[in-house]
Amino acid sequence: MTGLDRNQTPKMRPMQHNRSALVASLDIGTSKIACMIARLRPSAPNEALRGRTHAVELIGYSQIQSRGMKAGAVADLVQCEESVRQAVSLAERMAKVRVESVLLPVSAGRLQGNLVEAVSDIQGGSVTPSDVSRLTSAGMRHATAPGRTVLHALPVGYSLDGVKGVRDPRGMVARQFGVDMNVVTTEATVAKNLMLAVERCHLTVEAMTASPYVAGLSVLTDDEVDLGAAVVEMGAGTTTIAIYSAGRFVHASGFAVGGQHVTMDLARGLGACIADAERIKTLYGTVLTGGSDARELMTVPAAGDDSDGPQVVSRATIANIVRQRVEEIFEMVRDRLADSPFAAEPRARVVLSGGASQLTGVPELASRILGRQVRIGRPLGFGRLPSEAKSASFAVPTGLLVYPQYAHLEHVEPRHTRQLRTGTDGYFGKVGRWLREGF
Repeated sequence: MTGLDRNQTPKMRPMQHNRSALVASLDIGTSKIACMIARLRPSAPNEALRGRTHAVELIGYSQIQSRGMKAGAVADLVQCEESVRQAVSLAERMAKVRVESVLLPVSAGRLQGNLVEAVSDIQGGSVTPSDVSRLTSAGMRHATAPGRTVLHALPVGYSLDGVKGVRDPRGMVARQFGVDMNVVTTEATVAKNLMLAVERCHLTVEAMTASPYVAGLSVLTDDEVDLGAAVVEMGAGTTTIAIYSAGRFVHASGFAVGGQHVTMDLARGLGACIADAERIKTLYGTVLTGGSDARELMTVPAAGDDSDGPQVVSRATIANIVRQRVEEIFEMVRDRLADSPFAAEPRARVVLSGGASQLTGVPELASRILGRQVRIGRPLGFGRLPSEAKSASFAVPTGLLVYPQYAHLEHVEPRHTRQLRTGTDGYFGKVGRWLREGF
């Protein structure tokens, strides 16, 4: 295992509660790129969202079609770079500011969260901050397999002499000290190429996060986090999951099936081009069928130069194609929830986010397959959001704007070893050194 394999992706410094900050989020998805620029201003405590110390004031926003991405990972570096430049430039123009750094989510690379327990003897009789850092670093390294890198290392709880439930052990007396932590990792290559696409635009990646985690920061209430909830982020190329329990983020998972697969199924099943299939999904996509759907007919243009011309299909045919793929997605979600801490939370609910969650009837279908209460999650506690950004498809970019208020919860490796980097001596030197060290 190389040092790079064990390193974290970039992590931002914790925010000061009495200071304002300018923050930019950049969600590079399979189908769209969204860039949001906001000012975070200190605010009074919010009873419904107690963890938030700052109000988010959106000042710049853009959304464009994504190019050069496949299943949440970079497939064409040049196209991806061009799309990033365009999205950031549009948001900067609206905000009338220049962005130097961005917060970046990751949905690809087989996201995986591991609950790790590390235990160590205490030499001095009481737990010191260096004891906490040393043990947490050891647990993080133990959970990181070769070829993977850490997105989050979040302590879930501590123990003293085997007694669990300790919130903050520093200064307490014990012979043995332990930590339970959630270590979320992704494939290092996926993280590197996302960073490379952004840094080629002369932007710094301030922090990288797991998409479902920040979606949860946007759409979950404090009660849901405390009682237990699963956030299912349904993107175009991936579906990712974050599990919350007892006020903590305790697990993550994901797989490379999403809303774009529904589009491709429609294109094949109806003999339509991909653009027409996407439009049909957006306008008529549903997993519900009624008695009249078989009689409601619509004309679908044929793909390419089909001499037979357009075909006529029923609404029921479209719904059946959509439902089969969505059922498959939720069956995969069900299997992953069964293998996670969520299985031990019988009353916990599921909150759906992402563009694919907005198909008609999805919450009802998910509830039937998962056997849980299900709702659609939308950004909470944001003022002045444009109407299109108030939907479930913007849970990730809005959650990134909330994330700086929670950065203090994360374990961060010492600066000289901790992060995936692109060097120190100018942009091209940075990229060259980073690629040499990584490959």
